[in-house]
Amino acid sequence: LTSYHVPQGVGDIVMIQSDHTGAVDILSAELETADLLGEQRKAQPPPLAAPTMWTTEKMKEFKAKMGKEKNGRMVVKRGEVVTVRVPTHPEGKCICWEFATDDYDIGFGVYFDWTTVTSTAITVQVSESSDEEDEEEDEEIEGLSPVGDVERGSKSYLRNRYGEITPVYRRNSHREVQAGSHQYPGEGIYLLKFDNSYSLLRNKTLFFHVYYTS
Repeated sequence: LTSYHVPQGVGDIVMIQSDHTGAVDILSAELETADLLGEQRKAQPPPLAAPTMWTTEKMKEFKAKMGKEKNGRMVVKRGEVVTVRVPTHPEGKCICWEFATDDYDIGFGVYFDWTTVTSTAITVQVSESSDEEDEEEDEEIEGLSPVGDVERGSKSYLRNRYGEITPVYRRNSHREVQAGSHQYPGEGIYLLKFDNSYSLLRNKTLFFHVYYTS
């Protein structure tokens, strides 16, 4: 086939005629693009259902209880984002969370990492911003999708294997206990983000409880 280089736009048709047989092949730039993106589209995870979320007014009781737990309390420093990674549990069908803060609000969002679970251990990752946390991942960024970060408008770019359950925005966790649940969509790791990147001066004391139910 003779090779032709033709500028292509959306919907353009390219006709290629064989020097030997005279046969004509018709290529659609739109279809060609679809073919190139075929593998990526196949890799797209299914959409995630919205979580069930509610609040309670039992702040003192909750803080007192979590204050006695080994991992029930942490400090999210000014300018930091803390991500609690919670793998799906083989005996569970639903993840549940509760949290509250002292004196000031905090940003909170939930995401899901469609990945194979090799351990049920809950881990905590701390970064100075959502951007930095994503840069630490080994994978290349796919299909950039900005996540509405709190107040300062910093962006977090999620890759194809990540799904958004609820975006990060500021919660009045200093006034009411923030609680929620989400039914497992499959095997993977929940990413619960506590975002204090918008605060230039204040650390936030966070009381937190996460568990699974069957």
